[in-house]
Amino acid sequence: MKKIKGEIFLPGDKSISHRAVILSSIAEGITEIENFLFCEDCLATVNAFRQMGVKITAKRPPSRAGEAGRAQSAERNLIVYGRGLRGLKKPARPLYLGNSGTSMRLLAGVLSGQNFSVRLKGDSSLTKRPMQRIIRPLKLMGADIKGKDKYPPLTIKGKKGLKAIRYKIPVASAQVKSAILLAGLYSEGETEITEIAKTRDHSERMLKLFGVDIKTKGLKCKIKPSSLSSPAKIKIPGDISSAAFFIVGATILPGSYLVLKNVGLNLTRTGIIDVLRKMGADITVHSPQSTVYSQKTVNCQLSTVNCLEPVGDIIVKASRLKGIEIKGRIIPRLIDEIPILMVAACFAKGETRIKDIAELRVKEVDRIHSLCYNLKKMGAEIEEKKREVIIKGLKKIKGERLDSFSDHRTAMALTIAGLKAEGKTIIENSDCIKTSFPDFRKKLKEIVFV
Repeated sequence: MKKIKGEIFLPGDKSISHRAVILSSIAEGITEIENFLFCEDCLATVNAFRQMGVKITAKRPPSRAGEAGRAQSAERNLIVYGRGLRGLKKPARPLYLGNSGTSMRLLAGVLSGQNFSVRLKGDSSLTKRPMQRIIRPLKLMGADIKGKDKYPPLTIKGKKGLKAIRYKIPVASAQVKSAILLAGLYSEGETEITEIAKTRDHSERMLKLFGVDIKTKGLKCKIKPSSLSSPAKIKIPGDISSAAFFIVGATILPGSYLVLKNVGLNLTRTGIIDVLRKMGADITVHSPQSTVYSQKTVNCQLSTVNCLEPVGDIIVKASRLKGIEIKGRIIPRLIDEIPILMVAACFAKGETRIKDIAELRVKEVDRIHSLCYNLKKMGAEIEEKKREVIIKGLKKIKGERLDSFSDHRTAMALTIAGLKAEGKTIIENSDCIKTSFPDFRKKLKEIVFV
């Protein structure tokens, strides 16, 4: 029987890595980004800004005396030479963003306020991602933005005179919120956004770090046009979405004990921990502290300074899980972790119902269908509905030849399921994992024992 044992450092948070590059590129000054995630999605953002005249280089950080496990932590840092709010140049060709919806939506906000036109393209998966959710508010701000039947590719004709708006976002989406906030930097007056549910707030935290006039209260966020000043250094915590696969693996494999070091614990992202604990998982967080985003804020405390992200070590022990109902406000806090939660539910006593999941059907693929299709093939008992999935756990599953649907989170979730399955599991088209976690297999191999 396989089990997971050991201690690992995780790559930098993908959401924060995107935002760090974007804000550093349009800021004044040079910014060093530590523990940047070198995955295909984040590199799409990097390459886009390089095409627009931003100098961005990578370097290997020096090892620090006494830092155990340094070899497992960040391999390279990123140096961004900011060009200021209006210093970007018209790219010579369309910006190709691969599979990255984050890149396309956030860049649309920045590019709406430039003085040039640009076309944003992506792969076959990205061309199926809905863009009306950003097109509508950006047009209300005066942007000239068009998509083919409201899908990529997008054509944006930059416009200097954007106007502030008050806008209630109809879907729970941090990407939509961030696109509007970034456009708000180029708008006349104060832009006000109201969310229907709290989503990840990495953009708000980082904008404040760069000196932007931004205020948040509850579900409302207000931003005024501002120039950005580099904080000199940004330190990115480990990605909790990447951690989720290892957390579930250690939970469902008997005899497992795992420590995940320096993981981001932003409350808008820790729904996975809350849900697994409710299911009976033995998960503790050790010595929470604040990741210092900037050298300017070394002595600041998390409780009073919003430019910091909470970080800590997560300790996981093998546990017996029970089925629960997952719905409502917690869904935006674990939207990327629902695929691996579906795997966990297969090994929980009783029935697990996951509701309010329509947003998962418009990700890179329909992730609800991709997981249901493959887990059923392995022998799991699952009922798939449009907005809900019902899983009856404690059924034995067997190894099979599975289809990743070319989706990175589907592939990683099925890999964890394969550790628990009887027999050999083969996941086809699993190279898609490079989209978010290139070293996933390597790190898993380091901690899985028979």
